[in-house]
Amino acid sequence: MQNELIFNYIFIYILFELYEIYWQNAKSVMGMLAKMHYYYSKSIFLFLVMQPTFYFAVGFAMLTDLNASALVLLFIKTADVATKILLIEKVFVKKELTTELMRALLEPIYPLLPYMGVLIYPTLIFIALYQ
Repeated sequence: MQNELIFNYIFIYILFELYEIYWQNAKSVMGMLAKMHYYYSKSIFLFLVMQPTFYFAVGFAMLTDLNASALVLLFIKTADVATKILLIEKVFVKKELTTELMRALLEPIYPLLPYMGVLIYPTLIFIALYQ
């Protein structure tokens, strides 16, 4: 039963993560921000709904009675969503873009970089449930 539960949580998380990768996929961070800004400009609530891994992390932390690995997952996902919002605000709303930041955002990203979360976060889920 325990192994099946671990597998289910990891499988659900991977599906959510692949969904986020799919709708945010772009050749640069600026391209990803532009896609995110489209939904953010419609409604911040719509933008937040499109981040299911964040809600998974919140629920998972509660289900594991605030296990340390679950809290690490929640912290990383919270920082991820907050960073996205701050960058969207800085680039598209306030238009406060330095030359260095613009270069960094326009730099092509390695194609496998977005998939790192599919490896890292399920490991935290496994550790949280296996203890």
